Amino acid sequence: MRQSLLALLAKEPAHGYELKQALEAIFGGAYPSPNIGQIYVTLGRLEKDGYVRSVDVEQANRPNKKVYYITATGREALETWVDEPTEGPRVRDEFFMKLVLAPMTGLSDRMALVNRQRRHYLALMRDLRELAERTDPANRVALLLIEGAMLHLQADLDWLERCQEDLP
Repeated sequence: MRQSLLALLAKEPAHGYELKQALEAIFGGAYPSPNIGQIYVTLGRLEKDGYVRSVDVEQANRPNKKVYYITATGREALETWVDEPTEGPRVRDEFFMKLVLAPMTGLSDRMALVNRQRRHYLALMRDLRELAERTDPANRVALLLIEGAMLHLQADLDWLERCQEDLP
């Protein structure tokens, strides 16, 4: 959330509701809509850390609003985030830990675990397909995000097959 808000503020100053609306417009339903409280808490932390500053703007018929601006420190942090590679594949996979350790305990067998996880992945895939169908075709950002999630799920499904074949 921090980097997303900094990126939007690097484009232009905004208040919390404008940031929420911008995230929703960019990512559509493909990305969980941020809670406005979470946005304001994050903005407060960013301000405390010196990444943003705020200015109270008077409004005629409404309470004053805080408009946030990115600072030079915030821009540096954003540039660092953009330049750093994103985490790759997860080696510490919780499901794999269950798959290897649960049969040792007698709580479950591997086939039951694999089948349960497969059903879960297939349900997620179905939800993503439905989301893609409901997404505005002009929103390429949202559609690419959904497609990426679906490709990751397909890879996870293929990996489950491999686990089922290779583990005793």
